[in-house]
Amino acid sequence: MIERLAARQLERRFAGRLAERGKEFEAATGGKIVVTEVPFAEIFPKIQNDWSTGTNSIDVGVFAAGWGVELDAAGLLEDMDPYVAKDTKIDMADIAPYFREFGQKVGGKTKLLMVDGDFQMVYYRKDVLEKAGLQPPKTWEEYLDVASKIHGQDMNGDGQADYGSCIFKKRNAQSYFAIQTFAAPIVQTQGTAQGFHFDNATMKPIVNNDGWKKAFELYKETGKYGPPEELNMDIGDTRAIFKAGRCGLLVEWGDPGTLQLDPDAAAVKGMIFAVGAVGSKEVLDRATGKLVPVTKENAPHSVDGINYAPFAAFGGWAGAINAKADQKKKDAAYAFLSYMNQAAQSNVDVTIGATGYNPYRNSQLQSTDLWVKAGMPADLAENYLGAINGALNNANMASDMKIPGAQKYTGVILDTELARYLAGEITVEEALKNIEAGWEEVTEDFGRDEQIKAQGLALGTGQ
Repeated sequence: MIERLAARQLERRFAGRLAERGKEFEAATGGKIVVTEVPFAEIFPKIQNDWSTGTNSIDVGVFAAGWGVELDAAGLLEDMDPYVAKDTKIDMADIAPYFREFGQKVGGKTKLLMVDGDFQMVYYRKDVLEKAGLQPPKTWEEYLDVASKIHGQDMNGDGQADYGSCIFKKRNAQSYFAIQTFAAPIVQTQGTAQGFHFDNATMKPIVNNDGWKKAFELYKETGKYGPPEELNMDIGDTRAIFKAGRCGLLVEWGDPGTLQLDPDAAAVKGMIFAVGAVGSKEVLDRATGKLVPVTKENAPHSVDGINYAPFAAFGGWAGAINAKADQKKKDAAYAFLSYMNQAAQSNVDVTIGATGYNPYRNSQLQSTDLWVKAGMPADLAENYLGAINGALNNANMASDMKIPGAQKYTGVILDTELARYLAGEITVEEALKNIEAGWEEVTEDFGRDEQIKAQGLALGTGQ
């Protein structure tokens, strides 16, 4: 008999599949899975409070993989390595290296199991670019050039002018993820372990410099070719207009690949192709704070003079077990998370746009068969998997912030100052100076030495 479990998950779109799989699990085991849906902003504090106070009403938490470091630092996460060692179905080797080593592990131990793999890519309307005689962008400058040349065209045949670029830029939403996708290839050059937010040895912010300044300026300039109300658009809004055929380029997670197969996206089915990463021909010289041309010496992972750093924005949804739950519930919790993670289930879930789950297993990425079976045209499936594989195999993939206070560093301070800059309330110099000061304050609040240690654990450079 499997014990009754309580799980916390995001909003209905993501929680729905968890609940559906929970019913299957119940039928197979006789257990009971209770999925509680809470608003995104409440997930972390609810889990943290429940587990740290000993309330223990939640057995399993499903949340952003990047939050695991802070929860684990407080001793709240169960070490799953002993469970994995006895699990004959999970097949850890099939999980893509980035998600296996950086998403699921904290300090070298498996503390989470992925149910989703997240990073951001650039998407383009293949038909629109081909008609205009344009190639998909390789750099952010090329992104702007393409956007400028297709902006104002009627892309869906309704007689209205459409948009060269669509990015969710609403304040207090998810814009702070997209700006990091712009900044990563300018600031990070030496591989994932280098990071692009701090000097890892001192935790001094690497943000008030010409690299982040360029990212902010490029990001703002995309607004010239976006919807007039873009500063008030969240991701649901941009998804609605790209599905309606109104966007030539967009920055997004893996979802558009499958969302274009939905009935309400008939206008763009098979037309939204992906670029695994957009890069930069200039990178930050950290010693001077200035930009320098890309070379193989300063950017060893660069290709043809362009530095790429695909950003693992959010990092994917992952499940963790309450370390203070009783052993029967821990066993049941692991069994359910393993069930969600196993290829038999996840290889189906990631092909369904409505789940919100994106690929994270090699078996999901090695063949187009799963995707064609799900209704994706063969040429789109080849492009989609090629873009994802290209990003995941990039040794310079940029990790989302995973240290204590990550949400405040990025979701509050970075988001607030970025929004003020985009709205014209402050200059880019003021925004970066404010972010630097705000990040320093958070670091001091948590303790600089503790944050240095946490950063090492998050990036795989410390113990």
